[in-house]
Amino acid sequence: MQVTTSTTTRASTGGKLTLRNYLGYAAGDAANGLSWSMAGMFLTLYYTNVVGIEGAVIGTMLLVVRFVDAFTDLLAGRAIDAKKPGRLGKFRPFILWFSLPLMLTNMAIYSAKWFFPEISGTAAVVYMYVTYLLMASVFMTLVNIAYGAMAPSLTQDPAERSKLSAFRMYGAAIAVLVLAFVISPQIKAYLEDPAALQRSLFITTGAFVLVGMALYLFLVFNTKEKVLRPMDTVTLRDSLRTFTTNGPLRWLSLGSVLYLAGTTAFSTLGSYIAIYVQQDAGYIAWNILAQTAGLFAVGPFIPLIVRTIGKRTGYLILGGTTLVAAALLAFGPLSTVPALGLVAFFVAGIGIYGVNTLMWALEADTVEYGEWRTGLRTEGTTYAGFSFTRKMGQAFGGFVGGLALTWAGFSAQQASTGGQQAAGVGVSIQLWAGLILGAFSILSVAVMFFYPLTEAKFREITAEIAVRRAAAEQS
Repeated sequence: MQVTTSTTTRASTGGKLTLRNYLGYAAGDAANGLSWSMAGMFLTLYYTNVVGIEGAVIGTMLLVVRFVDAFTDLLAGRAIDAKKPGRLGKFRPFILWFSLPLMLTNMAIYSAKWFFPEISGTAAVVYMYVTYLLMASVFMTLVNIAYGAMAPSLTQDPAERSKLSAFRMYGAAIAVLVLAFVISPQIKAYLEDPAALQRSLFITTGAFVLVGMALYLFLVFNTKEKVLRPMDTVTLRDSLRTFTTNGPLRWLSLGSVLYLAGTTAFSTLGSYIAIYVQQDAGYIAWNILAQTAGLFAVGPFIPLIVRTIGKRTGYLILGGTTLVAAALLAFGPLSTVPALGLVAFFVAGIGIYGVNTLMWALEADTVEYGEWRTGLRTEGTTYAGFSFTRKMGQAFGGFVGGLALTWAGFSAQQASTGGQQAAGVGVSIQLWAGLILGAFSILSVAVMFFYPLTEAKFREITAEIAVRRAAAEQS
């Protein structure tokens, strides 16, 4: 196999990270969560119960916007790969430049009835499309691709990478907890008063602008790129080769899109499970707390899983754990024993957070594989391609979740006027949530069974890359 060898290199191969580095990186996903996780958890509920748009319309919007992401993700990845490293490195400037617009557009999403109290019909749908498009497909794309693509540049050590992925998930989980215990009490208090809920969300998302910016700045000034990298200019043709030559990236992306479709549909329906199945909006926060507890239960074991059975096998086992949660969600008596929902969400948290942590570690490995195959290091394009497939999974999951509400007979018109849902809606929502989560988890596990980049092969690749770099230094 012919490989292009760089003539100039910089930095080092990374190595051990400090607690400050871990916390800085975790802060980035905590900040991302204040917009991205909030959309996954509450956007559908806001537009059905406050603005009065039906779930199927919202689900279609989520799907359409992700097709726009097909272009914006790749453009962002290409821009990152083409950028020359400066004082803040290659990735952090993008975070610094676009984080404030991201947080402001997130605020705008949940301000439709604040800015336009009489908005409805087509105008409301257009407002939803425009604000979500700007937040998700423009500013979140630029910030998140730079953030995710930065991970392989911080360290090449597999154990350190798994810890970095775990801290990333801790940051995301903390954001989810904040959202749960800040937003869900507002939903419970104002469920039958949409105007009051709108006022409350406007103030809350305004506060998130300040909190998010503080977290992004902490990230920027507490992380540093340390991995040795080729200095050759990465052309557009080189970027496109990332997809045509990187088999592990394609397998991982397919497994990811399937798994995230199921978990996003589950997340979309989570608030509805609390309100219409467990019959208490207060369970929104407690379910999320139980799910997040699953992360903190599995997180400390991720490095051990990587060292002993490997990332792929860990993915398969944890993906199987999600099936247990799906069965509890679909068939458990949550309406009569609402506390059983906490068990289901806890088990789901172990699977979901465990698999997602391993996904990020696996994605970082595909960067090395791409460099081994081509001699060029394209973190931006690799992450952009992976991010796009994740977004497609999330979009399809949001679409399916929205459709599931329609299939279950949920009426946004009734909800937005403080009315009651028809009998049997809660049972149908519960069944669809469990079946969707289980079906997509099975498909994802089946795909990842054939993932080709083993731990042994990865060690061979990194060793060969190190030899090439040493030869390049000498020449």
